[in-house]
Amino acid sequence: MMQLDRVGAEKLLYEWTEGEGLRAHARGVEACMRAYARKFEEDEELWGLTGLLHDFDYEKHPDPEEHPQVGCRVLGELGYPEQMLQAILGHAEYLNVPRESRMARTLFAVDELVGFITAVALVRPSKDVREVQPKSVKKKWKDKAFARGVNREDIEKGADELGVPLADHISFTLEAIQTVASDLGLDGSKNSSPIFQNSQNGEI
Repeated sequence: MMQLDRVGAEKLLYEWTEGEGLRAHARGVEACMRAYARKFEEDEELWGLTGLLHDFDYEKHPDPEEHPQVGCRVLGELGYPEQMLQAILGHAEYLNVPRESRMARTLFAVDELVGFITAVALVRPSKDVREVQPKSVKKKWKDKAFARGVNREDIEKGADELGVPLADHISFTLEAIQTVASDLGLDGSKNSSPIFQNSQNGEI
């Protein structure tokens, strides 16, 4: 098995992904995976890089027939661990790959939620996720017209599989994202960044 290296993993992400929005999503999922790894006393580097690379092939291969299978083949050829590949395959619900590891269940649980919380932050005047409260997320959750592209059922299913109450999962994920707000362009200082384009009505 290869030696895990964040610098190399981020380089791979950037080679395959040009859009800052998708890069930011990868970093957000990474932060949440690292936070949960610490909580569960698991391998933080493995979990973090799994989050960072889970969608690295999506920009070039967005169709379900290819994503994330193409990316996993590339990762396998590079020597990334099988546990990572299985977790990444498992986050694509349409593949019906069993999420047998806690890492796989965590990736599935945080992926869509990171997108939803990002959408909540983007519709705030400040564009600062650090100002978002769990109650704000829950309020937007009830608005079915908000962030229609985010699958709420997957988030609920993910929290259930993880064995964490949905409210606690939302709070924990939000806190993790807030710690890397500047890395995601969600600290209110990059309102002209591409990540904020086409974010009207929380459609992300």
